Amino acid sequence: MARTLGINTWVWTSPLTDADLPPLLRRIAGMGFDGVELPLEDAGDLTAPALREILAETGLVPTIVGAMAPGRELVGAPEATIRSTQRYLQDCIDLAAAVGAASVCGPFYAHTGRLWRMDDDGRAAACAELRDNLAPVADRAVEAGVVLGIEPLNRYETSLVNTVEQALEILQPLLGRGVGLALDTYHLNIEERSSADAIRAAGPHLVHLQVCGNDRGAPGGDQTDWQGVFAALDDVQYRGPLNIESFTAHNASIATAAAVWRPLAPSQDRLAEDGLAFLRRTDPSQSRAALALQGDTP
Repeated sequence: MARTLGINTWVWTSPLTDADLPPLLRRIAGMGFDGVELPLEDAGDLTAPALREILAETGLVPTIVGAMAPGRELVGAPEATIRSTQRYLQDCIDLAAAVGAASVCGPFYAHTGRLWRMDDDGRAAACAELRDNLAPVADRAVEAGVVLGIEPLNRYETSLVNTVEQALEILQPLLGRGVGLALDTYHLNIEERSSADAIRAAGPHLVHLQVCGNDRGAPGGDQTDWQGVFAALDDVQYRGPLNIESFTAHNASIATAAAVWRPLAPSQDRLAEDGLAFLRRTDPSQSRAALALQGDTP
């Protein structure tokens, strides 16, 4: 079975709303993508009826992603902030369940860009607090039939979860109970000695993979060891989506959070098209699926 090839709508716009859905998802489907990654930046930006309608029309496979903006925290914050963040994540889960998305993914521990120093005791306390505050959200995910994919970020975007090893250690009591790992080749390229080995370490807990070039542009033609990445995905029998995540430099909030200060392609459409073409010709699961359709599976 071929892995689903998708793209995040942040490539073109933010925030995504119901009004954006028909033209943008038709555009994505017209390019030949199988799936779409849909950010719910605030509850109410997207509604299930509008989303179901355009997903049914286009046939795109959805994934919901969360945006950990300032003021969204599950650690080291006032009780009211923790509760509002939990409610936001539950809204993401409810939307995913309503539109048939298998997972809700993101760095669900602190707002992106929040950095602070911790000694060993402080880190242990923060990790325990994260588990405690994530647990009721994980329970909601189990009830909804959705998995939370917790994403490690690079050291310039968070102090808490930078590597797969850290994520596995911190989340161990919750893994397999509504919680898995969502990985991003951009962050793996910065923090891991081997992206392929990190994917193998994640193993059955890998529920989602975002892909892009090491410069945050289109995957392919960059320094990433893509053959190693694809081999590792096959080794762990990953059959989830490969979703391109990049950003437009023209969007103030997202571009600033991701430190995108220059165009990463001649156009956003070109970034999407080049990335999709690379994945189609390079991901072995695509060629295996093509052979199976021809009745020539090895």
